Amino acid sequence: MTTFRSGFACFVGRPNTGKSTLTNAIVGDKIAITSSKPQTTRHAIRGLVHRDDAQLVLVDTPGLHKPRTTLGERLNDLVRATWSEVDTVGLCLPADERIGPGDRFLVREIAALRRKPVLAIATKTDLVSPNRLAEHLMAIQRAGDEAGLTWREVVPVSAVAGDQVQLLADLLVATLPEGPPLYPEGQLTDEPEETLVAEVIREAALEGMQDEMPHSLAVVVEEMVPREGRSADRPLVDVRASVYVERDSQKGIIIGHQGSRLREIGTTSRTQIERILGSPVFLDLHVKVAKDWQRDPKQLRKLGF
Repeated sequence: MTTFRSGFACFVGRPNTGKSTLTNAIVGDKIAITSSKPQTTRHAIRGLVHRDDAQLVLVDTPGLHKPRTTLGERLNDLVRATWSEVDTVGLCLPADERIGPGDRFLVREIAALRRKPVLAIATKTDLVSPNRLAEHLMAIQRAGDEAGLTWREVVPVSAVAGDQVQLLADLLVATLPEGPPLYPEGQLTDEPEETLVAEVIREAALEGMQDEMPHSLAVVVEEMVPREGRSADRPLVDVRASVYVERDSQKGIIIGHQGSRLREIGTTSRTQIERILGSPVFLDLHVKVAKDWQRDPKQLRKLGF
């Protein structure tokens, strides 16, 4: 009789190391937003992998970074709280970047967890040559040795090309404790629908933004209700959401010339929102200014951090 395993694994790493793309690839569906902009993930998002022999709950965390704002400090606290609670940690170290001081700092912090299986994951292998990958894997081994951390596995993967993604899932499952499923069959995430919808809008708003802007963007779904008076075969969900920025000048950028940019954000996100909710959607977007919200504890609370 095969034993059933269930438990939690989290992906950690610096910003933009491929954690969200990897989460989506293993879950087999898009549950975490991805962007080429660092610092995209702001919640610990859980993706569920259902197998005959296991249920793996993947927690995608924000990138650990040197915080410059109250928001940054809270995100770092969230990462540390997450890795102390999960069964297994996967540290993402992109193959197209050298192992730097930030990575070594992370390895040392994770080494202090003791007795927890830690996998080193060399992400983005599709971007480098075999020789460069070999160098990278040796550097990962050295970083572990220096910190006194014995990697459970060192796995090269490319989430984009699908290389070794299945192998990584198998290796993560092997580290989980025996136990029954923790979530209902077929569920892909335990994120509330409002959170997923807000994240989809934020992802659409991030596209094509300048570098300082992503940090200043927050999205709150104010209302999500079925339209009254519609018959069961013609449902419509009204979604009202606010896009918050920190300055008036940013508000203009998000709205665009005669509202063109905001319409584009609405069109891009509506398709995905309809897929999440399984219903046609009327999306009503408003842009608001919450001055310097990343540094203001009261506003951070209001925006859900």
